[in-house]
Amino acid sequence: MPPSVSGFQAAYISVEVLIALVSVPGNVLVIWAVKVNQALRDATFCFIASLAVADVAVGALVIPLAILINIGPQTYFHTCLMVACPVLILTQSSILALLAIAVDRYLRVKIPLRYKTVVTPRRAAVAIAGCWLLSFVVGLTPMFGWNNLRAVQRAWEANGSVGEPVIKCEFEKVISMEYMVYFNFFVWVLPPLLLMVLIYLEVFYLIRRQLSRKASASAGDPQKYYGKELRIAKSLALILLLFALSWLPLHILNCITLFCPSCRKPSLLIYIAIFLTHGNSAMNPIVYAFRIQKFRVTFLKIWNDHFCGQPAPPKDEDPPEERPDD
Repeated sequence: MPPSVSGFQAAYISVEVLIALVSVPGNVLVIWAVKVNQALRDATFCFIASLAVADVAVGALVIPLAILINIGPQTYFHTCLMVACPVLILTQSSILALLAIAVDRYLRVKIPLRYKTVVTPRRAAVAIAGCWLLSFVVGLTPMFGWNNLRAVQRAWEANGSVGEPVIKCEFEKVISMEYMVYFNFFVWVLPPLLLMVLIYLEVFYLIRRQLSRKASASAGDPQKYYGKELRIAKSLALILLLFALSWLPLHILNCITLFCPSCRKPSLLIYIAIFLTHGNSAMNPIVYAFRIQKFRVTFLKIWNDHFCGQPAPPKDEDPPEERPDD
């Protein structure tokens, strides 16, 4: 460890490394589960796998870069900007994946009989690709010019220096707070979160209305179908809640930075907000394991087959979800 790293920084780095060590294997396990279990191949679980890819990247890429920024190396402005942008891309990807999951669950309960003709594997793949493409556009916007280069350049030239500014690499030095608040938060974070809340409220309303009706005597029991949908919707709504609780504190701090530059922000509060955002990537696999049976069974099967040398019995494989009878 470099001698310039203080005791406080060492503690910060230790926590970040711990989060990464939980996040990366946990989300790799989620992707693995979707790959090996046919029952996890529908659109919702493909969107969950896309979310897990973003979470793996947070642990494997963003956290190491955050540690690097915390140490504060001297870099060229655009080098620091490239270090800061991945977290913006991955955050946006997570939000859009959560929105896609919410829309998918809404369609499952709103049009259950036509769902599989509307939400095809091809359309789900296009949606995932579209989410990632849009995430790169939003996250790389600072690279296209919406950044703090002008202010840094003026200070650099005022000192008699020439060429591209060399700075101590810090997120707020290169990323514009106007971008973070007006564009990132007010356009690409807050509206999707509010929309998802409305979608899940409608999903719960539709499910409760169906469950309040008498069970049909037909072969496909709607009560069983909507009961399963309710359990999954609750789990996915919990994922959304954890995401909001993890990310809103940091965005609120960004708003304070922009609208009240003289307001003091305790360093401990900033670090807690950062830990929450990174820690969110480690939470989702835990929720899946405890709340969604298909994941729990598949996780155990993978563990037994590949790490314990005890193949899980085929009967543990969860069957594909049922639909209401046509």
